[in-house]
Amino acid sequence: MPSLHLQLCSVAKNGGSLQIDDLDREIVAELVRDARQSYAVIGKRVGLSPSAVKRRTDRLCRDGAIVGFSAVLSPEVAGSTEAFVELYCRDPLPPEFIGQVLDRHPQVIAAYIVSGEPDALVHLRTATVAELDEVLEQIRDELRAERTRSSVVLAPLLHRLPPLATGPPPP
Repeated sequence: MPSLHLQLCSVAKNGGSLQIDDLDREIVAELVRDARQSYAVIGKRVGLSPSAVKRRTDRLCRDGAIVGFSAVLSPEVAGSTEAFVELYCRDPLPPEFIGQVLDRHPQVIAAYIVSGEPDALVHLRTATVAELDEVLEQIRDELRAERTRSSVVLAPLLHRLPPLATGPPPP
């Protein structure tokens, strides 16, 4: 049963703000848990009608709080070799250029600009260690990387999607 007290938080959106309450958070939590469940099922869980859940979901999508829905692949299908790679470029390169180069490699599933020495942290998934080595060699060549430092994932400990923020964004 949802709480009668609705806590609002503001999420910045293109200079404006989007109001998200406890019911929105409950709906988002349900969608994160299983985005394929019906509005009727979600409504029963959060205490709303299916049409109210649909209206709120549509608003969250329209306003940019929800940016998409996706399927999560098993490692057997996506590739069983997963690695995080610190990338050290020989010359200073704009982050946009690094992103464009990495985007050409479908094995790169995420990449980040990070604090510290690396120019980027790259998350890859490949079918084999040999494929990982081949892709890294291509990336090093394309970015004229001085070196990379790889950590191959042996086993996952925890993976979850981030929760919806509960307070106002920092100023």
